[in-house]
Amino acid sequence: MLTSTQLNTMLNLQNGMNKKVNPQWLNAGYSYLRAAMIESVEAIEHHGWKWWKAQKLDLPQVQMELVDIWHFALSHLIIQHEGNISATANAIEKALLGSHIAVVFDGNKINFSQATLVENLELMAGLCVAKRFDVALFLKIVEQAEMDSSALFSQYVGKNILNFFRQDHGYKEGTYIKIWHGKEDNEHLVEVLEETDNQLNAYADAIYQQLEKRYPD
Repeated sequence: MLTSTQLNTMLNLQNGMNKKVNPQWLNAGYSYLRAAMIESVEAIEHHGWKWWKAQKLDLPQVQMELVDIWHFALSHLIIQHEGNISATANAIEKALLGSHIAVVFDGNKINFSQATLVENLELMAGLCVAKRFDVALFLKIVEQAEMDSSALFSQYVGKNILNFFRQDHGYKEGTYIKIWHGKEDNEHLVEVLEETDNQLNAYADAIYQQLEKRYPD
């Protein structure tokens, strides 16, 4: 279960990144659920679904797509609550505390607690097309992809902070150095996440500071 602190951390980070892209993002009309739908389909591709050829589940890639989906879902939910971070966090908490295990879609009641991972990814994509996002369904998919809430939180914050870090160090201007000491920045991020306690109140700041220490002068 995601904690209140984790939810508020992620929502504030998402709001901050969206403002960095466009200070007026709340009223820009961006289709965040379209983006989430595309990522859902990409997750299906990484899962494998073609019965006419041999395919292998690429679980790490599915997990990465879920982290991306969560970025877009949080943006959509913040817009739904008119930019009120506390109200958004409360709504997500309420959704997670309920016993909700089914959705009605196209007139059919679908019990996602009994569906497979690929079936639930397909359901999430369909809901996104209909401009709907179901938090309980998403967390069920996260569970089926062998992630827990702690891993979702760590990977989400890590990717968000790396995006901030890149922007602050010349990514847009083309002066950012992506490979440091023989490793790509993503590899450094993985090491930093392993070394940093995600229960820290200043978890996001701690990740940024560790990246700063590693980055070449």
